Amino acid sequence: MMTARFCLVKMTAGLFKSPGGHFFRFYCCQSQSNSQKQMHSGRDRIKNKIKKIIKKSKNVFVVGHKNLDLDAIGACIGVSQIATHFNKNSYIIIDDEKNELGVAKLLTELDDKTILIKSKDIPKYHYKDSILIIVDTNKAHLLQNDQIIHYFNHIIILDHHQESDQTIPNTIQIINEKASSACEIVTGLIEKYQVKLTPTTATHILAGIVLDTNNFIVKTTQETYLSAYYLTKQGANPKKVQSYFKQDIKEYLERQKVISKVKVIHDKYALIVAPEKQQYKREELAKIADTLLRFKNIEASFVLGNRIDGGIGLSARSEGNINVGEIAENLGGGGDNHDAAAQINNGKTLTEVSLELIDLLK
Repeated sequence: MMTARFCLVKMTAGLFKSPGGHFFRFYCCQSQSNSQKQMHSGRDRIKNKIKKIIKKSKNVFVVGHKNLDLDAIGACIGVSQIATHFNKNSYIIIDDEKNELGVAKLLTELDDKTILIKSKDIPKYHYKDSILIIVDTNKAHLLQNDQIIHYFNHIIILDHHQESDQTIPNTIQIINEKASSACEIVTGLIEKYQVKLTPTTATHILAGIVLDTNNFIVKTTQETYLSAYYLTKQGANPKKVQSYFKQDIKEYLERQKVISKVKVIHDKYALIVAPEKQQYKREELAKIADTLLRFKNIEASFVLGNRIDGGIGLSARSEGNINVGEIAENLGGGGDNHDAAAQINNGKTLTEVSLELIDLLK
């Protein structure tokens, strides 16, 4: 006897224009097995729980990792909008003294309702009956200030990076390693709660997705496209997103010099150790790592260099087969299968750290 097995299929169609100017027409066929239904049901329960906690809280504090990138700040802004939707005051905690060009430009565009504070000022804002929502990391030592978690009784984590024994305990979590970005996860909450976004806010959140997918090249699933499509329906401007990725000509030329020093290890790893006398911004190392991953037969790229803000920086990228996040964790950083970073301040020289990294690649 033949048994027929049926599953629920949801068809979604849309047209999406990428920040690169290309149009994608997509038809998403979402086939839901029992396990997938249970997973989505579980996430919905968590989303409903988060909603209840926000509504009961006096204020909402939001924080991302040190050295904010477009995904972290975009997710912070998205969470802030969720708080506003539920008539709550929200405060984005930023201690960074300097920001990369794209983040700095974005911060000048925030409306008057978006309040930025330093971590030292938390006691001024009725934190005792409030919640802390952490985005784009799940580790305390990577936060803007690792001590802020002690202020709050309720902490929520929204992240797409791998969990580890360093993940902050006793928290409510949506940690989805399959998500492209924290902004994709936050977009899911925005859609669930039916939060109305301004075109500027939608653009800021889309920028985070574009960054972490390298313009929809890596870590891009149908959920990623659907999130981007939803944000464009809310008024996100892909051309404006592209403006956050403008490059300085001098930095670009300097980057090409550094790329010429690439070494290939085990026929699949691209490694660059930048000149000892030079200092680099975090985003400069990241752009070099992105470029290396485009080379033929390269499965993962690693770039080491002295950071302008102190210590040694590591930026790593992978097509997904190499867990660069685990490698970065061994050097005090973190990440996932596709991208990772570390800022090493243990007194070791660039040469010593590079030898340690090479040993990890064996």
